[in-house]
Amino acid sequence: MSKVSEGIEIDGSQGEGGGQILRTALTLSACRGVPVHIRNIRQGRQNPGLMRQHLACVKAIADVCGAEVKGAFIGATALAFTPGPIRAGDYRFAVGTAGSSTLVFQTVLPALLMAGQPSRLTLVGGTHNPMAPSFDFIEQAFLPVLRQQGGEFTCQLHRYGFYPVGAGEWTVTVKPAAAYRRLCLETRGELVTAHARCLSAKIPGHIVVREKDRLLRRLKWPEESISTAQIDSLGPGNSVIVQMDYAHITELVASHGALNISAEKVADSAVDALRRYQSSSAPVGHYLADQLLLPLALGAGGSFITGKLTEHCRTNMNVIRQLLAVSIDAEEVAQGWRVTVDVNSQTRR
Repeated sequence: MSKVSEGIEIDGSQGEGGGQILRTALTLSACRGVPVHIRNIRQGRQNPGLMRQHLACVKAIADVCGAEVKGAFIGATALAFTPGPIRAGDYRFAVGTAGSSTLVFQTVLPALLMAGQPSRLTLVGGTHNPMAPSFDFIEQAFLPVLRQQGGEFTCQLHRYGFYPVGAGEWTVTVKPAAAYRRLCLETRGELVTAHARCLSAKIPGHIVVREKDRLLRRLKWPEESISTAQIDSLGPGNSVIVQMDYAHITELVASHGALNISAEKVADSAVDALRRYQSSSAPVGHYLADQLLLPLALGAGGSFITGKLTEHCRTNMNVIRQLLAVSIDAEEVAQGWRVTVDVNSQTRR
């Protein structure tokens, strides 16, 4: 990291070189009130630069903090972002494609948790996308952990959005905590419930039947624990969602159908992801581990145990260290890795 005339410079090619570097840098710029200049945006991807869903994240966080932005266009590989004051409010953010609306939400959420007043968001775009958290993950796995910190949230899905049509819609209210609590997630606790859903929109009905049969054969769960449903969407789509609720944490994995992928492969993908989580006793899955870093760094800190640390997670740690004076340590333990975020030394630079 180096100081430049526009603020703090962030290299978007570091680590895994993806869009999370952009989102984390913009979020922390807004939360700290310091400008950032991000170069080499998504340099580690096959098509570098801003795509439409990344541009939607830029515009959303800029709205929340009244930022001045230079370089916000499709394909841009450098961006200058100068934030203003964070403002609570009633916002509507539309990706404009099937790009992930949940990633837009996760970009603006930490800032809105610092706004001092409640906000209400309407988000339009993809709700069940490959390589992004599903709405169900946000509702059932991510926000419940943030409630343990002290925030209050209510969310509702109005319409599913699948690739390539998108146009899903959901709303969420965000009420910041008066004072945040330190988080500690080191055990799952007892298993409370386990269930799965096979969802489809505008596709042949036999697909979810086959997915359910595959889940039953592989998971060996009671038949009543796996349901099928036809859902509302403007375009065709299919998702298999498997959820395990423990006393202290919920793990939710999702697999999404696509052309030339059989129903059985969609179900297998969800089961394989669940098996990876079950291969250790660590409570926090690798997706949630990455997503908890910002709330902990901007809140009261804390610790959690996760499985093998991904390059995505390590990169996110490094970007946070560049923009916040916090300590983020990872040590190998019997269950996997303990990640500890200490905010006691945090100061505004």
